[in-house]
Amino acid sequence: MSMPKFTRRAVAGLLTAGLLASVSSGAVLAQDYTRDNPLKVAFVVHGTLGDKSFLDSAAAGLQRAEAELPVDVTIIEAGLDRGRWQPALADATDQGFDVVIAGTWEMTGFMAELAPDYPETKFIIFDDAPDFSAGNLGNILAINYRVSTAAYLAGYAAAKVSQTGKIGEIFGVEGATILEFAVGFEQGAKAANPNVEVTRAVAGTFTDPAKGKELALAQFAQGVDVVFPIAGGTGIGALQAARDEGKLAVGVDSDQALIFEATDPAQADVIFTSVEKKVGDSLYTALEQTLDGTAPYGSNLLLGLADGAVGIAKNAYYEKLVPAEVRAEVDAEEAKIISGEITVDTAIN
Repeated sequence: MSMPKFTRRAVAGLLTAGLLASVSSGAVLAQDYTRDNPLKVAFVVHGTLGDKSFLDSAAAGLQRAEAELPVDVTIIEAGLDRGRWQPALADATDQGFDVVIAGTWEMTGFMAELAPDYPETKFIIFDDAPDFSAGNLGNILAINYRVSTAAYLAGYAAAKVSQTGKIGEIFGVEGATILEFAVGFEQGAKAANPNVEVTRAVAGTFTDPAKGKELALAQFAQGVDVVFPIAGGTGIGALQAARDEGKLAVGVDSDQALIFEATDPAQADVIFTSVEKKVGDSLYTALEQTLDGTAPYGSNLLLGLADGAVGIAKNAYYEKLVPAEVRAEVDAEEAKIISGEITVDTAIN
């Protein structure tokens, strides 16, 4: 079975706690939004959709919000030319949307520059946060994910199912949010097998599947038999390499086995779990609480395993490819992380 979905209840306590701290720094009061007068939201994609993981997860959550809430969502794909990202964000802001959303450190600076000049506009940045100490960013809500806690579980399982004792990671870039996956994955792997060997490779891009495939094939040639691509669209190539070479893979951000199941069952068959960063669900909740006036703008939310904001996919592929005794061990490790008995390393503050 899959991990429980990120729910309103899971984050409500954190949002409420953050609300009191954020009232003086720009908490935004509720207005009367209806289907006829919806909250107008723009999601500026720094790239394009179709990565089957991170950005697609964000878009899916926003589309669910549009279907279920008095929200009208416009998705703006800024393309792969980095020179277009700041103008796209600025244009969206100028168009009078109530909420403007973007993701990752690559967009944080642009948003932090714009927000003080548009105090009536609400901004949401996910997977990164600006420096709130300046005191002029009370209309920004930042959402970050303690994904190392989930990656630990995937690393534990990966080390257990590896036949060679060699597992690989492929980074899109070597930034803090990528390292957040890696440190947890490696800690979990070493908890399962202290002698495990972990190989890292950096593609330098999130949009080059051919590069991802090349790096994965190089790792397989060195004896790696489980690969964990943390690389967006680049990672799709690494997953394809695992499929073609009969190796195993860990998906990232979304339940990638289920994403590929209908169109490429052979690909799904080698993804024994995925580390899920439930971006879409967290954005849904942020918009829901923006509507009712409780979203703590002016602060950074850091959500982890105990909050239901991250997890690993426990689907039919997981049950087929991971032995029952290993699944039981993973469940035990998960309970220890949630209780605080195990402290998982992190790359973010």
